[in-house]
Amino acid sequence: MTKPNMSLKKNPMPSQEPQVRAHNFNEVATGYTEETALDEALRCLSCKNMPCVSGCPVNIHIPEFIAKIKEGDFEGAYRVISKTSSLPAVCGRVCPQETQCESKCVRGIKGEPVGIGRLERFVADWHNAHSGEVPETAPSNGHRVAVVGSGPSGLTCAGDLAKKGYKVTVFEALHTAGGVLVYGIPEFRLPKAIVQKEVDTLSAMGVDVETNIVIGKTLTIDELFEQGYEAVFVGSGAGLPNFMGIPGESYKGVYSANEFLTRSNLMKAYESDPVTPIMKGGRVAVVGGGNVAMDAARTALRLGAEKVYIVYRRSLEELPARREEVEHAMEEGIEFKLLNNPIEILGYQNPDDRRDPKNGFVTGMKCIRMELGEPDEKGRRRPVPVPGSEFTLDVDTVVIAIGTSPNPLIKSTTKGLEVNRKGGIVVEEATGATSREGVYAGGDAVTGAATVISAMGAGKAAAAAIDEYIKGKEA
Repeated sequence: MTKPNMSLKKNPMPSQEPQVRAHNFNEVATGYTEETALDEALRCLSCKNMPCVSGCPVNIHIPEFIAKIKEGDFEGAYRVISKTSSLPAVCGRVCPQETQCESKCVRGIKGEPVGIGRLERFVADWHNAHSGEVPETAPSNGHRVAVVGSGPSGLTCAGDLAKKGYKVTVFEALHTAGGVLVYGIPEFRLPKAIVQKEVDTLSAMGVDVETNIVIGKTLTIDELFEQGYEAVFVGSGAGLPNFMGIPGESYKGVYSANEFLTRSNLMKAYESDPVTPIMKGGRVAVVGGGNVAMDAARTALRLGAEKVYIVYRRSLEELPARREEVEHAMEEGIEFKLLNNPIEILGYQNPDDRRDPKNGFVTGMKCIRMELGEPDEKGRRRPVPVPGSEFTLDVDTVVIAIGTSPNPLIKSTTKGLEVNRKGGIVVEEATGATSREGVYAGGDAVTGAATVISAMGAGKAAAAAIDEYIKGKEA
């Protein structure tokens, strides 16, 4: 019997050197080898009460799949993960395991937890590279369900329903399936071929994916029911960008993070002759401190920026982005201007353009220094401006990455659908059921911008509820 690995540290993830990766869009982390994966798997103590599973929103049977790795049965490990997760190669790359499954690992009490996410990625990549198996198509149960949006919640809901024999059609507004996985997350964190592989797997299971269909414009939810769909799942995401409402946000060179990343990720603005251009080079300020801000800053660097700043109004301790992404950004040379907040974007007015007095280009960003005061309603210390501390940051591009809201299109075209004050669809937490019979929702369309895995959990819960709903109508 192989001895357990009692090292207090997890096996490091191999990656490109910072000075190399900062100038290309290749994936930063290169993945475990078989030997490294086995060594890391041997750190798992196979706890009988499996605390790690309680930290996973889709309840992957973690000790079971790791046990298969210990046996060298990598395909068996993949099958275990696939019982509950439709997107293992995605989750292994972008899930915040440090605050979910790995935060519950007992090995983390006196050292580092088992690298569960790294092992999940290894297993999924091994399967994709070695397995020629075609997914089974479940026998049809004669029922049809529509899924709005092909992001993580929609794909998960579609996959779970397809396994139960439902004929599922996914409607995607953009020309490529994948939702935020393709337009929001850069290639160097999540290669688009990985997402396409997951979409192809669902297609092989019998799921139809229709792109360039904007639900609320091309078709309404009422029309989906008229076409014979018995239930609808809304996983349309949160694609409406938030802005700060400060002077100068209309200047050329000011982007929402959504636009900036979509132009780069989906429209391939990084190519030498792009169909959709983007401002490259110069000095870039990214406002915000989440994962999207890190993605935008690191993308700007790879697009050729000579200097990139992260401007965030709180301190490093309050920065909401994943530690790994923050560390990677710092290693690549991005400068963090912490405890600072923009108050105005400065620009050059073009006197020859009389059509629009605001038609000018960014020349800088006026900021004010902040200090942390009393805790707010979330328990974080509230940032307070320091009087007289204003200064100007010399930049010519500004990316606003302070969050997104659900698009109001579906609400405005669907009768009886209740939303909250932030535009999120109101649902029953356990089922995803909305105020409209037969309509379910989950992911960012409900919560606002959140994690991929939480959206997947919502899609999974809704699929189970839709199954019960349709079966109940038959009874």
